[in-house]
Amino acid sequence: MAEKKGRVFSGIQPTGVPHLGNYLGAIRNWVGMQDEYDSIFCMVDMHAITVPHDPKQLRDDTRRMTACYIASGIDPQASILFNQSQVAEHAELAWIFNCVARIGWLNRMTQFKDKAGKDRENASAGLMVYPCLMAADILAYKATHVPVGEDQKQHLELTRDIAQKFNHDFGVEFFTLPEPVIRESGARIMSLRDGRAKMSKSDPSEYSRISLADDADTIAQKIRKARTDPDPLPGKAEDLAERPEARNLVDIYAVLADKTADAVCREFEGKMFSVFKPALADLMVAQLGPITAEMNRLMNDPAEVDKVLRDGAARAHAIADPIVKEVYDIVGFLRP
Repeated sequence: MAEKKGRVFSGIQPTGVPHLGNYLGAIRNWVGMQDEYDSIFCMVDMHAITVPHDPKQLRDDTRRMTACYIASGIDPQASILFNQSQVAEHAELAWIFNCVARIGWLNRMTQFKDKAGKDRENASAGLMVYPCLMAADILAYKATHVPVGEDQKQHLELTRDIAQKFNHDFGVEFFTLPEPVIRESGARIMSLRDGRAKMSKSDPSEYSRISLADDADTIAQKIRKARTDPDPLPGKAEDLAERPEARNLVDIYAVLADKTADAVCREFEGKMFSVFKPALADLMVAQLGPITAEMNRLMNDPAEVDKVLRDGAARAHAIADPIVKEVYDIVGFLRP
């Protein structure tokens, strides 16, 4: 067996139904990393409570996201798959990092500004220190690589800053600095209603996204209604620079088909979207149909999903526990 390149950690908040952007931008990429890295993938349910939530819905969403991971090809035997709140080391290390990070660093986090909006004084303290918990997620396992989207790069940079400051403050070389892994193709799938906005579960319009729970008819309808423009497809992807909705659909087709955007443009050069959209819908149904079916099967067997999470949490704890115990010793805590 080939030697692994390092240890990967990544996670997604279990809120709402996973969508095409989650799959193409993250999960499908993780599937391909399992053979190359020791892989730890997490449902970050502690992050999910930084904003108002429904407890029963959170449990359901955690199981659904787990089912999505497995149905997409994450192997619970080859990788570690668990939900964050079952491994106490995340919260323990996060508190220490709250004391290492500086308020000025957190004030510069653009995601806090975006999520808190104009009413930031009423935002939860958890939302403010969210990046410290994210740093704990990664550093509790001394992960060497972190798959991130462009919108999470700033948080990973903060993780590196926290690791460096911890090492400096305590005169140790304990934490290594994790490296980002950014997939160029498919890393940012955009809304079907606005080619300049990221596909999101929080968008009020169901027609802005393809849910991994959508059946074939729903997918076809959403693609048919996706915003485009009246012009035919060009022969080169660079000619779509000022056509964001068209470029988004071409990019989605390219990632699903494992082709370049230029190859897709050549294939459909001169064709109108009345031709391209049905082809995209057929490709999408073929790719996502088996995932949706397996997700549904797993959601009908919650005991199987819960067992995967328990087993994964035990394996994650076995890695994180000695690391966090050593952190306790470094900072001067007395332990039994």
